[in-house]
Amino acid sequence: MKKVLLTATALTLVASFAPAIAGDAAAGKAKFAICAGCHGPAGTGNAALNYPKLTGLEEAYVAQQLRDFKSGKRTGPQAATMKAMTAPLSEADMDNLAAYVATLQ
Repeated sequence: MKKVLLTATALTLVASFAPAIAGDAAAGKAKFAICAGCHGPAGTGNAALNYPKLTGLEEAYVAQQLRDFKSGKRTGPQAATMKAMTAPLSEADMDNLAAYVATLQ
């Protein structure tokens, strides 16, 4: 009984730290069209123009970066452009985009 309780407690703790993003990748794909102008239709980026690749990024990471650009917390060479690109996005839009980007390999 003690093992069961300990295992259940451990699983609960692990689940509580897991990202709670659950965006709709299909909806994100439709929104991604504007992103593709710089990041490419497959999310492979353009190093020559300093547009990073998005392939292989995790959903929670992408969602946080979008929020940080929108809020102005994220800075750097493309921050102003990304702030403008994220300005019209809702929370759901950012989650959906993150879900789609996470599917890009």
